[in-house]
Amino acid sequence: MAELEKVQLLNFDIDQYLKDGDATVAACAQAKAVADEIHEQGYENIFLLGIGGTYDELDMVRYFMKKYSEVEVHLVNAAELNVMGDNRLKKDSVVVTASASGDTKEIVKAVENITAQGIRVVAFTREDTPLGKLATTVISAPVATGRCDFTYLLFQAFALRLLNLRGDFDRYDDYMAQTKNLFQDLVDIRIKFEPKAEQIAKQFAEEPYTIFIASGALWGENVLFSMCVLEEMQWIRTRAVTSAEFFHGTLELVEPGVPVIITKGEDECRELDNRAEVFCKQYTDKLAVIDTAEYAVSGLDDEFRPLVSPMIAAATLHERLSKHYERITKHNLAYRRYYRQFAY
Repeated sequence: MAELEKVQLLNFDIDQYLKDGDATVAACAQAKAVADEIHEQGYENIFLLGIGGTYDELDMVRYFMKKYSEVEVHLVNAAELNVMGDNRLKKDSVVVTASASGDTKEIVKAVENITAQGIRVVAFTREDTPLGKLATTVISAPVATGRCDFTYLLFQAFALRLLNLRGDFDRYDDYMAQTKNLFQDLVDIRIKFEPKAEQIAKQFAEEPYTIFIASGALWGENVLFSMCVLEEMQWIRTRAVTSAEFFHGTLELVEPGVPVIITKGEDECRELDNRAEVFCKQYTDKLAVIDTAEYAVSGLDDEFRPLVSPMIAAATLHERLSKHYERITKHNLAYRRYYRQFAY
């Protein structure tokens, strides 16, 4: 990395990021070992337990498990599970959850109830947190930054290994080998995207609201950015809609002056993204398209591109665009009025 490049990313420490990336790659071995243990024990189904950003991150896991396998997998909201329960959650289920803080109250409450029933819980968190102390097994998150690209690779090291052991994802070892240097590529992707991030933020950051469109493996990241970043951290009104659902309601809101951001992926749903893009190009003059296919990952087989697309989306949409919104709005991303400020 040239010295000049180290100053090209607003509010981003490249050296620390790469150090954290190395720690994440190393932690994938633990995620694989836990998957091996779960497979050996056997399980009837898998529950992905989240809320807010964690729920959105786990949507990527749900998508790929359903794409590659017939395994029974359910993505559930922790707060809803606490009041509704789920008849499919049984003694032989495996619950997978995560929390960067380790004290997300809805998840902690759900895990208390789940472990009391003798159901296994695998938690991506730190061992010394309330969640870590409750979980049956902890996969130690090596960094506490909450960066989604780290989280996504660690999730995949676990989930794809489960599929590999079922005979549903034969090239697991190849994929993990080809992503060992992924975070260096994601730095380069950030640098390439930086001018576009600045341009989009200048155009959209002060708009009263923005429509966000995505689908497939990128849907969770789309919701995470629009809700957990722009609504929570910037107090900007947004509407997140899938490329498929867009044509059954939200399209009527599109007109000149209405901003739309489409994040296009590389899986089967790209066809749906393209359809939404064609429509929006005709009916609004404020359209931005972030296409993960435009960003290279060295040494990666084409068949693995959909798997890394959520990480590219996180590096661009989530990581870089948020910093430029913050610069323009002058609203610190760390400031909250309500979230975790008092009991509610």
